[in-house]
Amino acid sequence: MSIQGEKLQKVLARAGVGSRREMEKYIDANRVSVNGKVAKLGDRVEETDLIRVDGHTVKIEEKADRICRVIMYNKPEGELSTRKDPEGRRTVFDRLPRIDGERWIAVGRLDINTAGLMLFTNDGEMANRLMHPSYEVEREYSARVFGEVTNETIKNLTRGVELEDGPAKFLNIKPLGGEGINRWYNVTLNEGRNREVRRLWQSQDVEVSRLIRIRYGKLELDKRLPQGGWAELDLETVNYLRKTVKLGRETQTKLSVMPEKRKDKRAKINQIRKAVKKHNQRVKQTKRK
Repeated sequence: MSIQGEKLQKVLARAGVGSRREMEKYIDANRVSVNGKVAKLGDRVEETDLIRVDGHTVKIEEKADRICRVIMYNKPEGELSTRKDPEGRRTVFDRLPRIDGERWIAVGRLDINTAGLMLFTNDGEMANRLMHPSYEVEREYSARVFGEVTNETIKNLTRGVELEDGPAKFLNIKPLGGEGINRWYNVTLNEGRNREVRRLWQSQDVEVSRLIRIRYGKLELDKRLPQGGWAELDLETVNYLRKTVKLGRETQTKLSVMPEKRKDKRAKINQIRKAVKKHNQRVKQTKRK
């Protein structure tokens, strides 16, 4: 399948440089060139073209050459969702495994004070679609809130309120209990605007003191996965995500296709816990220096 005539940002996304939306920003910022000329939005490229991003040559592959991979990550509070931080703070990318000739693309972000489920893939087109509001992929969060939550509050948040970037609402709010005016709720919405869950509650004079993403689409955070741990998803789960955003099936995987025994699953989780502990110790030693 030739890439002839495909839009530049789509080709870059498929090459794993970033999501299509990110690539559009790169092109706007004059960070991309094609055959030595600064690229512009709307440019189309052929497989013989020389494409560079920030001066580095991008290896263009046919769609069929790449195995679509996805990993689930249990983000702790205190980590940034950016690739690098000028202040040297921890980022979610610090813990992820290396991927030869490619890089992981975050499917959406969580702010520094939000924990829980994050997905990463090497397929920029899939990442773009999973984040795009037109596909209405549900996100579910557990939120501990501080303030008075009345029936009227719930009605307002599910009917919709006006935020500074447009109307927003929760699809569903499920009370989970708590003490005093600190109470837990599971909330669901089908878009991922910046700090949207927090801003929705704030519109009703209620503050979120803890926030954890527990579900993306039908994919729930694995409770056995420790904070700071990651696990690659099997082919069936990858294809569920691809089907959700109307992409064709993947037929290959880097994982074993043999059914896992219970003892093997326990061993894998223990291995993840050890890796997380080792990483945390290394970070502490670096800080002491």
